[in-house]
This record gives sequence, structure tokens and C-alpha cells, in this order.
Amino acid sequence: MIVTEQKPDREVLEAVQKYRRVFIIGCGSCATASRTGGEEECRSWTEKLRENGKEPSGYSIPQETCHVLLMKSTIRQSAEASSSDAFLVLACGAGVQAVSAASDRPVVAGLNSMFLGTTERVGEFLKYCSLCGNCVLSRTAGICPVTRCPKGLLNGPCGGMVDGRCEVDRTAACVWVAIYDRLKARGDQGKLAQMNAPKPYVSARQRKVEPVNISRKSAGRNAR
Repeated sequence: MIVTEQKPDREVLEAVQKYRRVFIIGCGSCATASRTGGEEECRSWTEKLRENGKEPSGYSIPQETCHVLLMKSTIRQSAEASSSDAFLVLACGAGVQAVSAASDRPVVAGLNSMFLGTTERVGEFLKYCSLCGNCVLSRTAGICPVTRCPKGLLNGPCGGMVDGRCEVDRTAACVWVAIYDRLKARGDQGKLAQMNAPKPYVSARQRKVEPVNISRKSAGRNAR
């Protein structure tokens, strides 16, 4: 899930300053789980807007705010949303952009998108993925070194690792020790030998794109 945090009230209020009727759109998925864009937060912002001289026209909490077609339907079916001057979106950046694509009205982001999180328990999230586009989890026992190692190392622990602890945070176990221990328990230590090559920061889809053919003539002209 995308973990979000609320923007400072002042920043949001400045962004909606020139709009009178503001419709709030939350998110029934990630932002609700993050406690940043659910029922309570939409009601809270309704009161904040009213206290600051605005006219909150209502709110909606779609299941997936990042779904453009769903947002078009949500806005079209709501007279309050359709008559608003702007939307205050309590969702991740993808949700804000989906609302913007679904309507010609201005959108104001009420949240900051922080990271792709793994839920440990309700309200507690762990930063385990950076959406880097080249997943190595199959070779690292399902533990992401790109995200969970402070240095993003791909070829094992660094010289700063002491007694299994990270030099960046001595209270934290070195993620590469955790990877090794898990692979060893499964008899898969050999997978570590595959981790020495540098990581190509280009998506699999991009790598499949055919190279552009450049004739010698055009290449020579470009070189000059």
C-alpha cells in the first residue's frame, strides 16, 4: 500500500485560498489504512474548511481514488462534486492525478506520498519497497536490499557492518545478514553469487523496446 502523511494545514489552506466551494475526496484503500484520508479525516477537513471561511460542499471516499474512470463516475454522479470550485484530495499522488484527469476543476493535494509500505499491524507500516522497477527479491530471500539497506547495496554487507549490525543504525540488524541467514536456512546461499552485477535502472518494458536504427550517414551528420 502507498503510505501517506497529512500535509500541514497551513499549506493546504493556502492552496485552497481562492476557491469557495471545496469538495473533499478521500480514499477507501491506502489513505484510509494510513489514517490520512478516511471518514474521520474527511470530516475533520470539512470543519477546518468551514472554520476558514470556505463552503465545503461535501465529501466522498471511493474505494480506489487512483482509478480515473471510477473518479469520473464519482464526480458525475454527485451534484455537490459537480458544482464545486475545486477538489481537496486526501489520497496519494496517483489519486490526485486521477481526480485531475477526471475533471476540469482544480485539485489540491492534502497528503504527501511517502513510500510503498508493508503493513505489520493496523496503523504500523514498514518501508520494504522503493518501486525501483527491477525487483531482485527472487534472489534475496524476499528481502529488499535496495530499500532496507541504508546504502542500497546489492552485493553483500559493507565494511561498516559489525557483529551483524548496521553502521548507520547500530540498533538495526544488517539486512544482508538477514538475507544470508534466510537463504542459508533454505539451502540457497548460491543465489548470492548472482548479486555482484550492477543493477540496471530501467524497467523491463523499456529493455524490450527495439533500438532505433541510425544510418551511417545520419550518424556521421549528428557526430559533426
